[in-house]
Amino acid sequence: MELPEYTRYRELAQRRLQALCETYLPETSQVCRAARYSLMAGGKRVRAVLVLAVCDMLGGDVEAASWLAGAVEMLHAYSLIHDDLPCMDDDDFRRGRPSCHKQFDEATALLAGDALLTTAFEVIGDAPLSAQARAEATQALARGAGARGMVLGQELDLAWEGRPASDEVLRNIHRHKTGALINAAVQMGAVAAGADTAQRQALETFAYGLGLVFQIVDDVLDVTSTSEELGKPVGSDAENQKTTFATLYGPEGAQRLAASVNASACAALGEFGPRADFLRAVAGALLERKK
Repeated sequence: MELPEYTRYRELAQRRLQALCETYLPETSQVCRAARYSLMAGGKRVRAVLVLAVCDMLGGDVEAASWLAGAVEMLHAYSLIHDDLPCMDDDDFRRGRPSCHKQFDEATALLAGDALLTTAFEVIGDAPLSAQARAEATQALARGAGARGMVLGQELDLAWEGRPASDEVLRNIHRHKTGALINAAVQMGAVAAGADTAQRQALETFAYGLGLVFQIVDDVLDVTSTSEELGKPVGSDAENQKTTFATLYGPEGAQRLAASVNASACAALGEFGPRADFLRAVAGALLERKK
């Protein structure tokens, strides 16, 4: 994304991740090397940026929040490692290079994901924030990633392979699979800044809308882009006989749906006024992304 603030937040998150790797993922361990391989492979760092941007918008300490940004990226990296495993989506490439289980082996990749998942919560526990903020951030990330959040979304996604799914079913799958972790990132930024209940509710509406837009655009790119452009296999949804927004509405119809959802998500930011302009810009960039 060609947004100066985005670059600034992403670079801060990247520096924090590098420092966290040195402390929590020593290279003396093969499992930790595998975890670092996936964690530091690049990517948009959308979730980390959202933590930092929300905290900054609400006047919080962005340096302190960078620990939370690092934690959510660790958890996201774990989910990608496990997602690529043969027992899940069975993808051999991620971000333009071999998936963790192809670069190392399946057992090492499984443990690397486990390490990232648990280390994420250790990082939150050590973050230079108040005890209440650390507790609330832990709760937000656990809720977004766990059996009522991302894991449920993955379960539903697998359960609906090979079965026709409605718009309602798809929205429910991706509210959990994608939206729950994006909301966790947004809520962690809000917690770091001491947001009130009304602010957190408005941000939740935005976050779940943003997550749905992200997934709809992903579905479109899976049928309109190339593996070289995306850095990961395309067409896997069709191979796994998954109903997607692109198959349900066609690529153009799905993109129109994404634009409508995006407008509703941004409307939820009204109470923040111009302070939320960056979040609106991120939403617009994710709507128009090509990779």
